[in-house]
Amino acid sequence: MPIGNIYVIAGVAVVGGALFGFDISSVSAQLSENSYKCYFNQGPHGPPYSDADYCSGPRSLVQGGITASMAAGSWLGSLCSGPISDRLGRKWSIMLGCVVWMIGSILSCAAQNIGMLIVGRIINGLSVGVESAQVPVYIAEIAPPSKRGRLIGFQQWAVTWGILIMYYISYGCSFIGEQNSTGYNTASWRVPWGLQMVPAVFLFLMMMLLPESPRWLARKDRWEEAQAVLTLVHGQGDPHHPFVASELQDIKDMCEFERQHSNVTYIDLFKPKMIHRTITAMFMQIWAQLTGMNVMMYYISYVFAMAGYSGNANLLASSIQYVINVIMTIPALIWVDQWGRRPTLLVGATLMMTFMFANAALLAVHGTVVPGGIDGVAEASMSLSGAPAKGLIACTYLFVASYAPTWGPVSWTYPPELFPLRLRGKGVAMATSANWAFNTALGLFTPSAFVNIRWKTYVVFGCFNVAMFLHVLFLFPETAGKTLEEVESMFEDPDGIPYIGTPAWKTKVYTGATRRFEQGDVEAKLGGNHEHDEKTAAHSDGTNHDADNA
Repeated sequence: MPIGNIYVIAGVAVVGGALFGFDISSVSAQLSENSYKCYFNQGPHGPPYSDADYCSGPRSLVQGGITASMAAGSWLGSLCSGPISDRLGRKWSIMLGCVVWMIGSILSCAAQNIGMLIVGRIINGLSVGVESAQVPVYIAEIAPPSKRGRLIGFQQWAVTWGILIMYYISYGCSFIGEQNSTGYNTASWRVPWGLQMVPAVFLFLMMMLLPESPRWLARKDRWEEAQAVLTLVHGQGDPHHPFVASELQDIKDMCEFERQHSNVTYIDLFKPKMIHRTITAMFMQIWAQLTGMNVMMYYISYVFAMAGYSGNANLLASSIQYVINVIMTIPALIWVDQWGRRPTLLVGATLMMTFMFANAALLAVHGTVVPGGIDGVAEASMSLSGAPAKGLIACTYLFVASYAPTWGPVSWTYPPELFPLRLRGKGVAMATSANWAFNTALGLFTPSAFVNIRWKTYVVFGCFNVAMFLHVLFLFPETAGKTLEEVESMFEDPDGIPYIGTPAWKTKVYTGATRRFEQGDVEAKLGGNHEHDEKTAAHSDGTNHDADNA
């Protein structure tokens, strides 16, 4: 008998997000460790070891390539995940990603040179691409509408926990990096990269106990199984529960319509009636990268080096932001379905823009250029001391605290809500591939940016935050509290903007009444927005909208 508790289902599935988090901090924690820098050293002391007190590590562009290799693999993995998920199912595609992750982790752990490390990270990336694309799809298709944002948001919370856990594992292992007769003890980075296989093993085994997506089962004409899953997860075992009956009818109506468009490809995402949704989903993920958050995560040790921290003190100070990331994601898990997607994104963009410009100003006014970089690390190209250094650290922490409850969880929640069933797997895969394409570019070029344009790096990201605020304001519709089929009818609104649907600024949060309907209050559903129902009656979803703004 599969597990039916929706929180357990989501809690298991989002371990796939933890894999991404493990990878982020397993790299960022190594950047300031001599055992890592000396083993892969390309500086003047000569590889692989040095008798000096420190080594400069890989060259800036090479380190960028090491970091970006995982994101490059994730880009390819996310594109492949759509067809894999449509063929094998959401559940089995997640399990396949676990196997790929274990292979990549073995290669990274056993790396003998930079080339082998990059190959291992690319394979890890293939797994992360599959997991990051299909875990949100799986949860979106199985979660009740009133809790969908919260449950998909667990993906981001799992990422933050993965970052935090792996960072402290790496911090603990840094103390076994003492020099011996052959050089530095590589166990300080091999052990963390080996341990990151553990969550993949757990996820693979636990996914066997979870049900398949009911919408994927319906699309494969496995209606009895689909109804059984809806009954198990949403009906508390009652197959005649009104919400189960309504949701099953919505799915049937949508599947009947989609049979007329059964042969879909990635090209269909860019046809006139779908391109707005595709661009919105892709930019949801692109903007999440261009906030600068992952740059903060990967290269935080450079920022703290500029503020005067070095060695284990740098690692410990940097870890505080990972704790902040975990704690500040919790408000979104509790209230994101009440707040709605649009207000959450707009507030987040405003706060992050403020702190990015503040960091740029602190470095521009009070920073001193350090030729060659601090301790030979070229990326740590400026130095601060006193109150400005504390201000730089404070703004960095506040930036993370702004991202964690806003763009972090919503970037995973939003894309699966935008696409119709026939294109959801491929649509989310395309959106996630955009995430990883930009993650690759940022991971590759950010070290060079710190070397060459220094404080202006923060100005660039501040401007990106301004642009994303405007994009959300005018073109991101509200999806909170709506069934996936109701979201479809919103984009098909015949009285809306051609090829866009209901204008974004006119959309509302429907969570309150939807929750009452899930609990069996049929009137909460039927007493909703009749005018909108009449406008969309000609469309295939056949559902009624509820205009009760929570």
